[in-house]
Amino acid sequence: MYRGRLWTMRQYAGFGTAAETNRRFRLLLDAGQTGLSVAFDLPTQMGLDSDSPRALGEVGRVGVAIDSVEDMHVLLDGIPLDTVSTSMTINATAATLLAMYIVVAEERGISRHRLSGTVQNDILKEYIARGTYIYPPEPSLALIADMFRFCAAEVPNWNPISISGYHIREAGATAVQELAFTFANAIEYVKRAMDAGQGIDTFAPRLSFFFAAHNDLFEEAAKFRAARRLYARLMRDRFGASDASARLRFHTQTGGVTLQAQQPLNNVVRVTVQALAAVLGGTQSLHTNGYDEALALPTAEAATLALRTQQIIANESGAALSADPLGGSYYVEHLTNTLERCALELIEKVDALGGAAAAISASFFQEDIARSAYEFQMRVERGESVIVGVNKYADDEPPPLITTPDYSELERDQRTRVAGVRAKRDASSVEVKLAALRSAAAPYAQRGGRRAPLVELIIDAVRARATVGEIADALRATWGEYRPA
Repeated sequence: MYRGRLWTMRQYAGFGTAAETNRRFRLLLDAGQTGLSVAFDLPTQMGLDSDSPRALGEVGRVGVAIDSVEDMHVLLDGIPLDTVSTSMTINATAATLLAMYIVVAEERGISRHRLSGTVQNDILKEYIARGTYIYPPEPSLALIADMFRFCAAEVPNWNPISISGYHIREAGATAVQELAFTFANAIEYVKRAMDAGQGIDTFAPRLSFFFAAHNDLFEEAAKFRAARRLYARLMRDRFGASDASARLRFHTQTGGVTLQAQQPLNNVVRVTVQALAAVLGGTQSLHTNGYDEALALPTAEAATLALRTQQIIANESGAALSADPLGGSYYVEHLTNTLERCALELIEKVDALGGAAAAISASFFQEDIARSAYEFQMRVERGESVIVGVNKYADDEPPPLITTPDYSELERDQRTRVAGVRAKRDASSVEVKLAALRSAAAPYAQRGGRRAPLVELIIDAVRARATVGEIADALRATWGEYRPA
């Protein structure tokens, strides 16, 4: 817990341009934030440059637009990369964004060994719950295994994946489903890395996880307690992992789906309860949502208040003074045992289907989560589950209006930036790097067999100023695109 040091306070931010996001990062660091967390816009997540016709109207809307390493330089301007840990919520294009981060550090004279942070890089939950996938599962999983290899050898303080229950929960899963499906995905990733010849203890100590914290204070705290115990047992019993490889290291975010547009100040209370549950459950890292996020990207005021919520819990509540402060409570121990048992039963159902990748193909995860989401919504509509200000204690006040940026102007500026990068670079060098990437990627489309390292070739392409979209297109040309059944 926190007798030695507090959890990392890592507020999530990404706004339109790299320059604007850099300003928000500086504000949060000045306010006492202890780690960065980057939100990317949808084109960046989907491997599309800002001047792609498919990106029209989406540039910068739900995060920062990053087209080339030049944008990454602006995003990280003035940030001491050798002392600040950075988390990047990016999946299908995770290898490219990590490559950009490494090249920025390299061009500043900072060794890879001094970098610390995380790329989410969890493609299985994209097929299950979120949807920002590009390639089919087989090459995607092979690329993730290659990132495990690369990070263990070259960026030892970097987490090559954040296996995410958060988005599974946001899609409507229960606490049990969140635990079970997250760990089922983890088992799949571990097996793929071991199939590629990696020893469990070479990569598993850097595996990290990402969970949601919802409103049921005791169930959520018990969920985190159960998660630690269940993960340790799975890693030891199934893979013979060491103590270091069996430790659950996780980030928590308060529940975005629980935020309401009606009476938005009520969200301050919801976020506080959820953050307290995460702290009581022993999270190592925490993001607290802004109260206005049901309406728009959070304002600076809301983001600062969200950070202050963490700081008050840390410094004024006493919750950080004792390890496992709820341990021994009859109710919490009962919940912990029940959550662990039910999650393991669900993991065994996934095992029977052939593992997470096969269960996704059979739509098992998707249908199970959809059923839970439907049942919850029916309870809300019947008034059995109370949401204050929505189905009880409601009023007729309209939601407040929040000013949003001029996205059309932002998009024009970003298109101009990416065109400028292309005009200045050595186009023939870029094509040579992309051709090498296409050639090396071909064996990744089939399970098994010998594969050349791929991450190093992506770094070479980034260094030559290839864009996110161009690198993604090189892999699309080789692997194709995923289409759900």
